[in-house]
Amino acid sequence: MMKWVFLCCMLMAFTGMDPAAGILGDKDSLKLEEKGAVQITFTGIKSDKGVIAAGVFLDQPSFEEETPMKSVRFSKNGLKEGVLKTSIELMPGTYGISVLDDENTNKEMDYNFIGLPKEGFGFSNYYLSGFSKPHFDKFKFDVLLGKTVSITIRMRYI
Repeated sequence: MMKWVFLCCMLMAFTGMDPAAGILGDKDSLKLEEKGAVQITFTGIKSDKGVIAAGVFLDQPSFEEETPMKSVRFSKNGLKEGVLKTSIELMPGTYGISVLDDENTNKEMDYNFIGLPKEGFGFSNYYLSGFSKPHFDKFKFDVLLGKTVSITIRMRYI
């Protein structure tokens, strides 16, 4: 038995394999299998300048504090007639996505002299028609293990 363990460890060392990967399978593919896919369709994008910056939030407190669990920036290279399609992978759970059309790529929302946003913004599966931030419950969605969920984010410009 000891010879077999030694032989396997030597084989892994010489081939560059991770010993944990040899026992459990490839660690990266194991992580992918533990996730779900989120297909995102952005609609109503007005300009091909800049990027779409997204924050993925876990709950109302993280949204209020503006501390996303993940931040993602999407290129507008695939933009066609105001529509951009992309995807991300997330662990199973409940999330909400808030986005900014960061046209000048300064990584922040720009406001005009009376305090209204100068750039577009949006939320997962929710169109904000008022002027105050929505509650997390309005734009949350669930990601399930090994499943794909589709969400639409309709951009709003004021």
